[in-house]
Amino acid sequence: MRRGPVPPDGGAALGPLLSLPELSAADGGAFVINILIEADRVELLAGEPQPVEAPRAGRAPQTIWRCPSCQVALYSQYSHPQIRFVRAGTLDDPSAVAPDVHIFTRTKLPWVRLPDSVPVFEVYYDEREIWPAASLERVAALAPGS
Repeated sequence: MRRGPVPPDGGAALGPLLSLPELSAADGGAFVINILIEADRVELLAGEPQPVEAPRAGRAPQTIWRCPSCQVALYSQYSHPQIRFVRAGTLDDPSAVAPDVHIFTRTKLPWVRLPDSVPVFEVYYDEREIWPAASLERVAALAPGS
């Protein structure tokens, strides 16, 4: 995967940066920060990540691609194969990004404090109400026949 400051090569993240406490068990941390980006904009520089199916509560499993050497999660795919959820912690400079929204906070640990300046949802949200118009247009362009 291309590594470096986000967005690489002057691109932009597809949608908001997400904090996902529900994924903490799968990744061993208090939460995960993902960057949504079109799959064709994720460039592998070396090696081939290994896909691993991971269960999700009451939903179809997600695929997590992991480094074959160290097994660190690099990115995930949920229901849309055209969109990758790239783990911000795998970037050379993870401090270059911060969450735009916190989701699945119903599983948040009590000691995790979320800023009042960022929208918080116990589960998911309606992207049409939160995402910028440019992000919604990029998702619409991924739909078959567009």
